[in-house]
Amino acid sequence: MRPHMQRWSKLFIPTLREAPADAEVASHKFLVRSGYVRQLGAGIYNYLFLGQRSINKIVGIVREEMDKIAQEFFLPSLLPKEPWVESGRWTGMGENMFRLKDRKGAELCLGMTHEEIMTVIARNELRSYKQLPQIWYQIQTKFRDEPRPKSGLLRVRQFTMKDAYSFDIDKAGLDKSFDLHDSVYRKIFSRCGLKFVAVEADSGSMGGSQSQEFMVYTDAGEDLIASCPVCSYAANTEKANSRLDPVTEMEPTGDGKPELVSTPNCAAIADVAAFFNISEASDIKCVAYMALKRGEKDSWHGVSAFLRGDHQVNETKLMGAVGAAELRPMVAEELEQYFHAPAGYLGPIGLTPDTEKLGKGLTVVVDHALEGRKNLVCGANKLDFHLRNVTPGRDFKWTLAADIRTVNEGDACPKDGCAGKLVVGKAVEIGHIFKLGYKYSEAMGARVLDPNGKEVTPIMGSYGIGIERILTSAIEQSNDQNGFWLPASIAPFTVVVTVTNIADQALREAGEKLAADLEAAGLDVLLDDRDERAGVKFKDADLVGIPFRINVGKKAASGLVELVTRASSSSVDVAIADVVAAVKAKVEEEKLLEASC
Repeated sequence: MRPHMQRWSKLFIPTLREAPADAEVASHKFLVRSGYVRQLGAGIYNYLFLGQRSINKIVGIVREEMDKIAQEFFLPSLLPKEPWVESGRWTGMGENMFRLKDRKGAELCLGMTHEEIMTVIARNELRSYKQLPQIWYQIQTKFRDEPRPKSGLLRVRQFTMKDAYSFDIDKAGLDKSFDLHDSVYRKIFSRCGLKFVAVEADSGSMGGSQSQEFMVYTDAGEDLIASCPVCSYAANTEKANSRLDPVTEMEPTGDGKPELVSTPNCAAIADVAAFFNISEASDIKCVAYMALKRGEKDSWHGVSAFLRGDHQVNETKLMGAVGAAELRPMVAEELEQYFHAPAGYLGPIGLTPDTEKLGKGLTVVVDHALEGRKNLVCGANKLDFHLRNVTPGRDFKWTLAADIRTVNEGDACPKDGCAGKLVVGKAVEIGHIFKLGYKYSEAMGARVLDPNGKEVTPIMGSYGIGIERILTSAIEQSNDQNGFWLPASIAPFTVVVTVTNIADQALREAGEKLAADLEAAGLDVLLDDRDERAGVKFKDADLVGIPFRINVGKKAASGLVELVTRASSSSVDVAIADVVAAVKAKVEEEKLLEASC
């Protein structure tokens, strides 16, 4: 369908000179100032004319690329309780899920994601391996009872997601479906003009064996990405690991067995290290939690995490290691119950680790970096006392050992043979792909017959894209003090024709003719025909994300107009007869840059 030229004077584009007081990040400020959105409630937004045009363009790109590998469905947002109970996520989702009851008392929820519902369709409709593989997707509104909505569209309670689901007969098929999505996602994000990176990630409540996020670096991000500038390694810090430099072990004292030492007022790691004149790497830190087991409700279990004193617990890794849905710090009464000691003096010696994760006793988790160490210092589970000469494995045992630490900036890259050091930066997640495995199909009884006539469980994948996050990430990576600019592919308009003085008939007619010619060439055109000062029009054009502007001013009498490229704030005089070709050349140049990202 050929674009239809729009006139600014007839449109609702409520631009603002000042950002809202609560706007902290660039995308929030400019989405409101440019008239793209207006807030209705906490984490709830109205999308106005310009915002919806941009969203529609993003959806169009997503749909065009997804249609190459998948079939589009449209599922309800209002979902019955039963499928979520079958999968175990009715309780596992906790307070993040919006829940309600109908007039008959039946429990329902608003969909956060649709693994369960797609699995219900597969269970009811798929009978044979001959029907596989299947990839189904939708572009749908999702709901999350976000506890702290903020940053505009980056953390909201209602949002738009493209979610896709694959069903394959075996792991080789799942690998292919996963790789198809990886390729398509790269095309989508490139077409949207984003500079992105694909990273290893944690699967979280989705479950599964492999997970990969697509991220855009920005200070507005709430995720931290560890990447190596030397090789291709990149991972969310919830998943990232690193190689540790060798540590020089302390010499034992006395007979080399654990020795009780009075350490008054040494509750902090730094104080302990100073007291013993040791590196913090030779101290054993204890962080004590209560953990809510996945699939249980209001059933909390004690967990103690032990790691090097110079390391920090990565709670996402810890939750994954023990199978917890939620963690909270132990309070004083719980410390007394499990350790018989106060905070600051907790240690592993004398504890009785539970033999199973999140059982009735205390789950003791030791970070891998403590394995093989010796002659360390730890809390003695006694106020104002520590132990030295402590060797893990000899002096205490644990329920499990796992990678539960957060990598640090400057850690060595984990890839063999790479000499690079990790860099940690903030980023926004724009897409996420999962190998779910059999988690949902097995739990919900989906079965098909294999080539031998045997009943088997299909293997699944799940693949999401945050539609609004593409828009916000594009703004975050391309803005200045005057506003922002979007790629032509997702901008509400490709070019704005600004008539500097609408009262001048010759300029008005030249602007009308130029806008009509650009429209006829298939470009999205906005004609700024408002009776406003030129400076006001220029400021608005700079603000609202349109990548190219044509100023029709005094030079039009001699056959020239000014072509402004918003990204570079550069301008060039162009003959009116050459404007269409010049704008199209700019758009094509932009596409080539996007394709090379």
